[in-house]
Amino acid sequence: KLDYIYHSGFAIEADGVTVIIDYYKDSSETEYNKGIVHDYLLGRPGELYVLSSHFHPDHFNREVLLWKAERPDIHYIFSKDILKHRRATREDATYINKGDVYEDPNIRIEAFGSTDVGISFLIDLQGIRLFHAGDLNNWHWEDESTPAEIREAANFYHQELETLARETDYVDLALFPVDPRLGKDYTRGAREFVDRIRTLQFAPMHFWEKYEKANAFREYVEKRGGRFLAIGKPGEEKTIN
Repeated sequence: KLDYIYHSGFAIEADGVTVIIDYYKDSSETEYNKGIVHDYLLGRPGELYVLSSHFHPDHFNREVLLWKAERPDIHYIFSKDILKHRRATREDATYINKGDVYEDPNIRIEAFGSTDVGISFLIDLQGIRLFHAGDLNNWHWEDESTPAEIREAANFYHQELETLARETDYVDLALFPVDPRLGKDYTRGAREFVDRIRTLQFAPMHFWEKYEKANAFREYVEKRGGRFLAIGKPGEEKTIN
């Protein structure tokens, strides 16, 4: 199952394994530290992995380190910029950069690039291949940037996309930014992703509370033959086919 926590935060529930990615805050919209993570996932039996793609506060919350008191067997896999910016200590986690791989008998995580800071994650888990983009996107800000800045952002993104495409030509599920703050062409990066990487299922992220805008990308994904996992509220669960 795929659990939407909030913003870019998701959890994957597999057989005996839980993976929490880019936790920012729990899914309750009224109570602090209440929701699907604290009420359910932290107590779910099996192995628990917590991944953070970079140090920005909407992708990394230091409170995840407190979960170790409740789950001493927890595995933290963080981008190295979190250590560099002193958001955590060397002993807190396993740190990876672009090109690095974390692998154990349960999971394989390969780090790819970002067009902001940190990394993105290609995850192989029990026969399912997932991609969590972190802050990888075509951040072109068309309504604010100069043509030269837009070209530079696009070239940077396309380079990172090609690096990923050389490693895999498909993903079972992509978790990717569809951020309305980019303006009228806010889906460009997501369109380019599904055009380049065969995407069997797609879930939007990094859209704050703009659910209608994020879910408007459904039509494009379905035209490309994919399944769109519409998000309606924090804490929502989806089945990964």
